[in-house]
Amino acid sequence: MRSSLGTMAALPRLLCASSAALVVWAGFCSAVCVEVPSETEAVQGTDMKLLCISCMKREEVTASTVVEWFYRPEGGKDEPIYEHRKMNHEFPSRFSGRIQWNGSKDMQDVSITVLNVTLNDSGIYTCNITREFEFEIHRPLFTSSRLIHLTVVEEAGEDFTSVISEIMMYILLVFLTLWLLIEMVYCYRKVSKAEEAAQENALPCNSIRKQGKLCCACGGIAERCLQSAQHRGALKTEGPRHASQV
Repeated sequence: MRSSLGTMAALPRLLCASSAALVVWAGFCSAVCVEVPSETEAVQGTDMKLLCISCMKREEVTASTVVEWFYRPEGGKDEPIYEHRKMNHEFPSRFSGRIQWNGSKDMQDVSITVLNVTLNDSGIYTCNITREFEFEIHRPLFTSSRLIHLTVVEEAGEDFTSVISEIMMYILLVFLTLWLLIEMVYCYRKVSKAEEAAQENALPCNSIRKQGKLCCACGGIAERCLQSAQHRGALKTEGPRHASQV
């Protein structure tokens, strides 16, 4: 018995310790690099971030990173538009003055932002990453590439998911309103019936009080009270009659 009580008392401590470990683990996980694909649709006149993430397999190893961005219109050829090699360099192109570096310090996120996109900015964007790892014995190279098929539209279209969510919200509101009305009607009828039943049960007591008799019971007891009151009234009337005869 004592051992079971001790085990139960230790459970809260174990839960607290596990919760603290979970929080610490979540903090470590939040810093993990995740390769997320970029958006592929932009609205004319807005800023569009071309997301390019290339996670390093060994973060403890220093590496020099070179990033090259290319643009290819429909039916055209790749043309360089931006390069990051220790310093940022923007090539003369239709994007001159409209490209902004949006990467991270650890060079795992090497994204760029195209400012004030136009309909002519639709096409294929290529992000090339070249890393040279600095090992003691050798310096291996790692290359990767990301393709982004961007489409620029004049106006933002309706998101199908948001439309479905709004429809479901309105349906839920209508359902809750009807349910509330039904509950109110049901409760009103129930309270009305209870009041009518209470008034009917209180009628015998009220009639007895009007006759000057004290009776607080209802139901079957009220009927007995009424009978006893009537019996006492009959005795009083018979008493004077008997005295007059004598």
